[in-house]
Amino acid sequence: MPAASERPAGTVVFIHGLWMTPLSWEGWTRYFQERGYGVLAPAWPGLEGTVADIRRDPSRVAGVGLEEVIGHFEEIVRNLDAAPVIIGHSFGGAITQVLLDRGLGSAGVAIDSAPVKGVLPLPWSTLRSSWPVLDNPANRSKAVALTPRQFHYAFTNTLGESESAAVYERYQVPGSARVLFQGAFANFSPRAATRVDFRNPRRAPLLLVAGGADHVVPTRVNKANWRLYRTSPAITDYREFPGRSHFTVGQEGWEEVADYVLAWVAHQSGGRP
Repeated sequence: MPAASERPAGTVVFIHGLWMTPLSWEGWTRYFQERGYGVLAPAWPGLEGTVADIRRDPSRVAGVGLEEVIGHFEEIVRNLDAAPVIIGHSFGGAITQVLLDRGLGSAGVAIDSAPVKGVLPLPWSTLRSSWPVLDNPANRSKAVALTPRQFHYAFTNTLGESESAAVYERYQVPGSARVLFQGAFANFSPRAATRVDFRNPRRAPLLLVAGGADHVVPTRVNKANWRLYRTSPAITDYREFPGRSHFTVGQEGWEEVADYVLAWVAHQSGGRP
């Protein structure tokens, strides 16, 4: 493989999801840098700093909404010299779809993507994963953390308890409940932040990646999202990785997913990994 300095490959912008920080991309940022890409992994507004910092003062993210988060990443992408590849996980995947619909990015990858407006399936495991927040409307303006047990069910259900606990301690932070409420009720809002034009012919290529054992966003949700793009001539691909949890980007074997994503991105740009 040529050295990174010999083959500049463009820029990748990583967008993390709810209850996480850019640290969740630590393996991926190193992986893409070693293969010649420039990498940006910004935090959501209010989630700057370390996991410990955020846990000490979660009020910084309380009340932050999807419009603010999407606008934050839109500004970052628009200020780059060239259109980047945008890769998002969970709610970051939904944000990736919105940014691509707005004409941004050279390609986009949505991993275990939270559903955008129009995706209808609501599996029991999705409801159970989000119920610790959604069961109390008073949470809307708060920052809410998952307990280790809730995190294990939602994010790391294919991991053992001790392994899940280690992931929890390294990555989990309180998340803006407002974001979850906005995503959950998007289909009832005509101006939902996650609305996209599924027929958009000018959108950059999009890859939807699903984990076969994901509790938060089961495969049938990802497939329903993918099928909504069938009326667009823009490239929309789907790939499922059996047995992988919602923590697809960090659990053991994440390199297999990264290899596939890299090859797909390179193919869309006419290059090679």
